[in-house]
Amino acid sequence: MLAIAANPIPLAASARAAANDQGGQLAAVCASCHRLDGGEKGIPSMIGLDEDRLTRAMLAYRSGERSSHIMRAIALSLSDEEIATVARFLAAQGKKAEPP
Repeated sequence: MLAIAANPIPLAASARAAANDQGGQLAAVCASCHRLDGGEKGIPSMIGLDEDRLTRAMLAYRSGERSSHIMRAIALSLSDEEIATVARFLAAQGKKAEPP
């Protein structure tokens, strides 16, 4: 425990890396329809979109406020924390796409 208190920065970096890994794993589901390379052909990419906007969109699909059977099923499979994690991951990948 003394090592944790004496050197908290590596733990914070490790926690961020773990969250980023989880975000990448969760975003793999998105890749089946949305491009994760920032390209704009077909279904729009979500790379680089605003984190809050992505989170609100997923919550709207989950509640039924926004209509899409596929997106609703995906949103229902994710917890609030997972939605926030994947939105944070996608937003952090760099702005390459325009909002849908």
